[in-house]
This record gives sequence, structure tokens and C-alpha cells, in this order.
Amino acid sequence: MTVPPAGPAAVPFRPEYPIRTQRLLLRPYRADDVDAVYAYERLPETARYLSNEPMSRAEAEALVTRRIGSSTLGDVGEVVNMIIELARTGDLVGDCALFWRSEGQAEVGYVLHPAHHGHGYATETVGALLRLGFEDLGLHRVAARCDARNTASARVMERAGMRREAHLVQSEFIKGEWTDELIYAILRSEWAAAQPARRGN
Repeated sequence: MTVPPAGPAAVPFRPEYPIRTQRLLLRPYRADDVDAVYAYERLPETARYLSNEPMSRAEAEALVTRRIGSSTLGDVGEVVNMIIELARTGDLVGDCALFWRSEGQAEVGYVLHPAHHGHGYATETVGALLRLGFEDLGLHRVAARCDARNTASARVMERAGMRREAHLVQSEFIKGEWTDELIYAILRSEWAAAQPARRGN
């Protein structure tokens, strides 16, 4: 089977916003998101397995300002950053991103407010990002990574259909200690093969 070129048909590429899932809307950042983003970025549990420390409100405002302009992909190396909202209420529950790493490959990431953990929102978000990467961008492979201690995040990637490709031992120095990292990935062919079964569930 001939595989089409891996990448959007035309750049700049802007997803059709909002990206809808069963319960969520993924949309670009807005200036009025600062307070809601600060509400979870200030928490130690949010930053626990990340390289950054809990943010001040000024840092959260700067983060939102930077990300307002990252809703379109113009070239390899760029990122699309999106807010995660509950479709029913409009509540902001976190954020996510798709990084166009190289021709045919991307990486996804997500951060959820701890108050919204345990509801399947992260898995739903990763599913939407995979669909964006494979259906809209025509990518060959999408990866994700997490601190090996973050077992909840690893379960999210596994539930989304990604497989563990690597366990890197003490590969990152975060918050004063060497930590392990897990790498997950899924190929376009693997994702496509799983779709009929998932639609039938």
C-alpha cells in the first residue's frame, strides 16, 4: 500500500476549532483564560512531574499570552496549544498540545486540573490529538512521554491505544534528582486498524 506524504496538505494548517469529542471542546487560548489556567498551574500537584515549578499569576499570564498565537502550524518544529473545556458547562479543565517534531512525526502532551482527574478527560483528549495528527495532518507516528513515576499518565496513553516503546533510566534531571522517563507511541496504521473496534464499543 502506498502511504501518502506525512504532513498537512497545505501550510499554514489551522485545525477546525473547536475540536469536539464526546464531552470536551479543544480550542485556542484566549486572554480571559488566565485565571482558570492559573488555578491549576499554581498547584504543586500539577507541577509534580514536570520540569517547571508551580506558577505565579504573572507566569500564568505570560504562558497564556505566548500560547494565544500558537493555534496554527506553519512548519515542522511548531506546536498547536489548546485549552480543554467541558462541552456541557464551558468549564476549563486543562490544556493540551501537539508538537510537529519532524516530517511524519509529532508528540502530544496534556495537563489537567487535579480536580478533574479520574473522569477520562485526558484519555479523551489524547484520542482527539491522535485523530488530529493522523486524519488531518497525515502523520506516520505520534509519540508521548511522561515521568516514570507518573503512573496515571502512563495509563492514559495506554488507554488511548499507545504502546510503551522505551523506559529511559535516570534520563532527566528534574527538581534536583535524576528521574526515569517512559516513551509511548502509535503508528498511523495501528491507529487506523483500531478505529472500527473502538466505534463499536
